[in-house]
Amino acid sequence: MTTTQIKDKQNLILPQDEFNEELINNVHPPQWQNPTPSGRYNLVIIGAGTAGLVTAAIASALGAKVALIERHLMGGDCLNVGCVPSKGVIRAAKAWNAVKEATKFGLHVPPNLERDFGKAMARMRKLRAKISHVDSAHRYTKLGVDVYVGNGQFTGSDTVEVNGTTLQFSKAVICTGARAAAPPIPGLEDAGYLTNETVFSLTDLPPRIGIIGAGPIGCEMAQSFARFGSEVFLFERSDHVLPREDSDAAAVVQAQMKEDGVQFVFDSQVQSIEQRNNDKVIKYETNGTMQEIVVDEILVGVGRAPNVEGLGLEKMGVEFDPRSGVKVNARLQTTNPKIYAAGDICFPFKFTHTADALAQIVIQNALFPHPLGLGYASTENLIIPWATYTQPEIAHVGMYEQDARNKGIEIDTFTFHLNEVDRAILDGEDEGFARVHVKKGTDQILGATIVASHAGDMISEYTVAMKGGLGLNTIAGTIHPYPTQAEVIKKTANAWRKTTLSETKKQFLTKLFSWSR
Repeated sequence: MTTTQIKDKQNLILPQDEFNEELINNVHPPQWQNPTPSGRYNLVIIGAGTAGLVTAAIASALGAKVALIERHLMGGDCLNVGCVPSKGVIRAAKAWNAVKEATKFGLHVPPNLERDFGKAMARMRKLRAKISHVDSAHRYTKLGVDVYVGNGQFTGSDTVEVNGTTLQFSKAVICTGARAAAPPIPGLEDAGYLTNETVFSLTDLPPRIGIIGAGPIGCEMAQSFARFGSEVFLFERSDHVLPREDSDAAAVVQAQMKEDGVQFVFDSQVQSIEQRNNDKVIKYETNGTMQEIVVDEILVGVGRAPNVEGLGLEKMGVEFDPRSGVKVNARLQTTNPKIYAAGDICFPFKFTHTADALAQIVIQNALFPHPLGLGYASTENLIIPWATYTQPEIAHVGMYEQDARNKGIEIDTFTFHLNEVDRAILDGEDEGFARVHVKKGTDQILGATIVASHAGDMISEYTVAMKGGLGLNTIAGTIHPYPTQAEVIKKTANAWRKTTLSETKKQFLTKLFSWSR
């Protein structure tokens, strides 16, 4: 399926097969009958992505009367065009690569193995459909939530209209999320392009693909398509991938991507796109010269735009910015005290797990207002980890070194490399490291980065320690199973502990032991 075919049917999940039919029946049932409202809702939630779903489920479980409105697909980006399908694609690409490298482990691989990209994508769609029941309209109805399919719009001081039906609310929550937005490159629209919202509808492997942006989405997809066998060109304005990460951490990932066949076009600015017959010609400037690369498909991996249009926010006194979204305070309250917001629509850290955390803050502040309830919850206390699911993965939590420097905080940094961790060596996954920043002279963890095959799973040990106010001393004193790659975390703590043994202490202990002989 081409980008033109995808673009012509943007309101559908494509291709139209049994798996996507199951998905649609769960998250946008074609024959869905909206309920008839009876009385005022405690909460009316617009948007059924992660933030909206979590808000609705918890509020209903607590006994609140809840309405949930979704105009397109319940589950939002994460289920339909984000976390779930991308990890399915990444897993398939990893399996293909494992076969390619199996000779290192004594397996003789035939030279002409059959590869079926379409089947790999069908597996992803099958698993996405299987998972989708969790976010389905039917399940949320069983949870006691009134689910409305249609466009929700504020119409009065305490009313929202959905397809001609008026709902009254005591409090409302905006959870409409964000969407992919392409940069204004001349010729891009005419040539056609993919985003995260359409790339998972592909059924044929593009022989050549140009990817604009070497952030997390760009890198994950570039590596995956290269492993599938596409000729991949990755365009990036800076001089390396993942520019927000530590440069040496990004370098580990970049080296693996290069080995997988990704071709980098760094320090480049795409100037225009031209359609030549069935080819797409990417014209770009680098080092003051104009060059071009011919591809079959283009994937845009930069840019997000908040879904603020058509909500009637102006008439409600809800301030918003078309680039950054709805404006909220630390309690996630908008400039209208009756209306809150959560998720990508209002928060800079656009992750599913962040949306989940924000939903819980909204529940506490909207349903249990201080002083009658539990007290206010705030975004200021959030400790947010994240991961990029390349191979190896990069995961991070808390401050980077530059963050601490900008805040005038002195730190000590401890780094331990995986090539000194037995399990990583045995797994053949010894490229990477764990790094932790602590407040100078203490064991207080301020931030950490892990580059490893399972960094996304491993970062939680640092995150839990930070949340619980525990330092490296606790990690150093905790028994970790041997051999595991997670042992690298304890080794960073051991590196800190060695620094606590000062020369004075060493001299004292030497004398003490000499006296005891």
